[in-house]
Amino acid sequence: MGKFQLLSATLAIFLSAIAIPTTFVDAVAVGSVVTPAFFNRILSQAGTGCKGKTFYTRAALLTAARSYPRFGNLDTALWSKREIAAFFAHVTHETGHFCYVEEIARNTYCSPSSQYPCAPGKKYYGRGPIQLTWNYNYGACGKANNFDGLKNPDIVAKNAVIAWKTGLWFWMKSVRPVVKQGFGATIRRVNGGECNGGSPAAVAARVKYYRAYCRSFGITPGPNISC
Repeated sequence: MGKFQLLSATLAIFLSAIAIPTTFVDAVAVGSVVTPAFFNRILSQAGTGCKGKTFYTRAALLTAARSYPRFGNLDTALWSKREIAAFFAHVTHETGHFCYVEEIARNTYCSPSSQYPCAPGKKYYGRGPIQLTWNYNYGACGKANNFDGLKNPDIVAKNAVIAWKTGLWFWMKSVRPVVKQGFGATIRRVNGGECNGGSPAAVAARVKYYRAYCRSFGITPGPNISC
C-alpha cells in the first residue's frame, strides 16, 4: 500500500471513530419550554364554547413534535426558544388562542393540480393550528405524515396529533428556513399579505404575542421582528 493510500485509510478510520452529534449541544427540549403552564395560559384565553379548547392539547403537540425532531432545535438555546416563541405567536393568532380548529369561511380552495388533484366534494379550507389550506398542501402534507389529505381533509379537524403535525410540517417546510432572519420574516411566510401595510393590526398582534412568549421564555426577541 502506498503512502497516500495508507494515509487515506488511516484518516477514514479516524473519521469513522468520531461521534457526530445528531443534535446541537445547546438545543432545547420542546416539552421543557412549552410547559403545561405556558400552554394553558394560551388555552385559558379561548372562550368556553370554542371547539379548540378541548381539541388542542399539549400532549398531542408533543406527540406530533416527535415526528419533527428538528423543531426547536437550532444551533443555540436562544434561537431554539425564539423559534418556539415564533411558532406559538402565529398559532395563537391563527386560532384565536386555540379557539378555532377550522376556518370560519369554509371555501373550497381547489387549485388545478395533476399531482394533488382535488377529490370530488372535498374542501381544502384552513384547518389546524396554522390553518393548512389548498389541495396541494393537503396532498403534500398528508403524504409526509401518512394520511390521505386529499380524500380526507376533515381528519385534520378531528385528530389533534395530525392537526399539530400539519402545523409543524408547514413550519419546517416554509418558515424554518427564515427564522434567523427575524420574526418579521416568519410573518411573510405565514401570511405575507399582512406585511407592508396590508394589515397593520394583524402584524401588531403577531408581534405582541411573539414578544410576550419571548418574555415567558426569558429571552430577547432579536432583530427585525416586524414586516
